Amino acid sequence: MSIFQKYIAGRKSARLVFVILIGLLVSFFLPGCQKQTAEETNLAFEKFTNELFCQETASNTVNLHYTLRNPEEFGIREAPVTFGTFETDENRKLASVENIRRAMEEFDPEQLSVTNRLTFDVLDYYMDRLKENAEFTLYEEPLGLVSGIHTQLPVLLSEYQFYDREDVDIYLELMKMTPEYFQSLIAFEQAKSDAGLFMSDAAAMQVIEQCKVFMNMGESNYLITTFVDRIGQVRGLSEKEKSIYIQRNALMLTSYVLPAYSKLSAALQSLMGTGVNDQGLCYFPEGKEYYEQVVKVSTGSERSVSEMKDLTKRQIVEDLEAMERVLGITQNDRMKHVVRDTQEGNVSQEAAALIGNPEEAHEAAAMDTANPISILNGLKKEIAKTFPTAPDTTVSVKYVPEALQGNLSPAFYMIPAIDSYEENVIYVNQAHMGNPLTLFTTLAHEGFPGHLYQNVYYAGTDPDPVRSMFNTGGYVEGWATYAEMCSYYLAPITKEQATILQKNSSIILGLYTLADIGIHYDGWSRVDALAFFSNYGIQDVNTVNRIYDLVLGSPGNYAKYYIGYVEFLELKKDYAAEKGTDFSQKKFHKDVLMTGPAPFELVERYMGKCEE
Repeated sequence: MSIFQKYIAGRKSARLVFVILIGLLVSFFLPGCQKQTAEETNLAFEKFTNELFCQETASNTVNLHYTLRNPEEFGIREAPVTFGTFETDENRKLASVENIRRAMEEFDPEQLSVTNRLTFDVLDYYMDRLKENAEFTLYEEPLGLVSGIHTQLPVLLSEYQFYDREDVDIYLELMKMTPEYFQSLIAFEQAKSDAGLFMSDAAAMQVIEQCKVFMNMGESNYLITTFVDRIGQVRGLSEKEKSIYIQRNALMLTSYVLPAYSKLSAALQSLMGTGVNDQGLCYFPEGKEYYEQVVKVSTGSERSVSEMKDLTKRQIVEDLEAMERVLGITQNDRMKHVVRDTQEGNVSQEAAALIGNPEEAHEAAAMDTANPISILNGLKKEIAKTFPTAPDTTVSVKYVPEALQGNLSPAFYMIPAIDSYEENVIYVNQAHMGNPLTLFTTLAHEGFPGHLYQNVYYAGTDPDPVRSMFNTGGYVEGWATYAEMCSYYLAPITKEQATILQKNSSIILGLYTLADIGIHYDGWSRVDALAFFSNYGIQDVNTVNRIYDLVLGSPGNYAKYYIGYVEFLELKKDYAAEKGTDFSQKKFHKDVLMTGPAPFELVERYMGKCEE
């Protein structure tokens, strides 16, 4: 496993999607640079970050292919075909961090341009996080129920684009390497077991079941159907050659990929019974300390867990008050006397009913729009009033295969190669699209003004490629959640309906975040979780158990979305107070987008300072 991880955006109840695990650790050191001019220092720094980017990106074939369409233009001409491996040695990670640290010491940040200084600070920040997290290597779970390698790898392979014959050959070679890759994964899980950190039996059974779903697809397996579509678009291949490739793909699937899944399932079966904890992270030795690191990295926020909890409660109160004001007008003061206790989480019966049962309001918001492309085009047009214009781009909407609908997120955006950001793909899981408004806000989260828009806008600023290597989940998912919340006011519903539905959505995500903290940091049992959600009108035991399992399987996931979102709200408040009568939403959005994905302390520091 690399010291860097790249996360591709997901959404809704199962939000974290793809984790591309890069292979070899970076070992890097630059000779001393003395008495350089500012121009020389900047050129040397850019050379350093480019070499770091190239070495890390080229260490894993999937990451290389998804990051760069034309790697030779970045100086990458030869790279091994590999998925990479899962690293269990914390000392190797620490050595990698130390090598990069020593290389960074050769540069004086004061001599760097604003954009290079920001890149330096981002790199410095993540070196700190990597050093802190190294001792918790075996606490990580690559087989998470929400974002596990076993569910994400097939989708990554199905979206592996063929630009020429060489891409097809590399792809087939990758499929052949699946057993080796999964053996590394099995060894990692064995190491977790030996350390007393293996997953619970219930979690293992769910992973095994997810593997079986993929293995039992038979001839309808989408690695077969999507391959036929992709090979048909490769130029220079005869029909006979395409037919041979199709047969080879089927052979790779049955001879290597499916057996690898079978072996993984058997290995997990053999490890069952070694998991000692079926509750939150805090029940592991040093589990609280690990959770603190998880949320710091996932949210990009410097707040303590306690401060995040307080921030969440304050935002829930603000949202409840906004709902109360609207309902006090539209429902004859029905909620005039809403009672809240932010420490215990109590609300009135009327508020609890609304929070726990938003579908009635959804159904009342009749919408004519149901075509994804039409919705995206409409959103792109509407946001021009308060968001800066993004570069031209294309987007296609695809649907999650029916057999995988139960194992994948409601939607996710496939981040395009940084040198080919004009082509974008959004996946929609139709099993989760209960009504037109859900589809509308989902596409806002994934498309405009969410992930697609943010990614394309930032790519259009020609950023340092090394910035694409970092896990900036709080910024990325916080922005998309902020975009989703904004979209309610762009939907064809009344302002009052939009306010109620948006605040309701925000509150529910806030409750999930409190549950995330409660389960993993405060040690909530299922009974504790049921008592907490009952205070908000969510009393169905099966529903709460599903929430508990989602939170249990992905620590810090909901915090990433919600804390990221609220950090943007806090940034906006401070920005508006500073600008006063000169405040402009469009300018605020532009300054955030120009800064690009980064921890929030750096976003705040550099907003408005980055060059065009």
